[in-house]
Amino acid sequence: MAHDLVCWKCGASLSSLSLPLMRADACPKCRAELHVCKMCVDYDTRVAKHCREPTADEVSDKTRANFCGHYKPRPGAYTAPNSAEINKSLSELEKLFGKR
Repeated sequence: MAHDLVCWKCGASLSSLSLPLMRADACPKCRAELHVCKMCVDYDTRVAKHCREPTADEVSDKTRANFCGHYKPRPGAYTAPNSAEINKSLSELEKLFGKR
């Protein structure tokens, strides 16, 4: 079954993996665990426990593999870092503390 999932951590394609993802599956590029809250369709930092599923048990580390039975992988799980904002922050720190 073809799918368009990408790693939540590095954005690499996961098309070589078959669905459903198993708890032990990892990204072929960065080796990040994939059965994690951050890659689930119910992951939402705006709600309690960061999960929209009201019956799900709370998971403390959202980046570690878990046994949640509600897990459904989310195609758009990867969010690229905002490099412009990072560069601006580094520039401001250099103004405050000088060059490294």
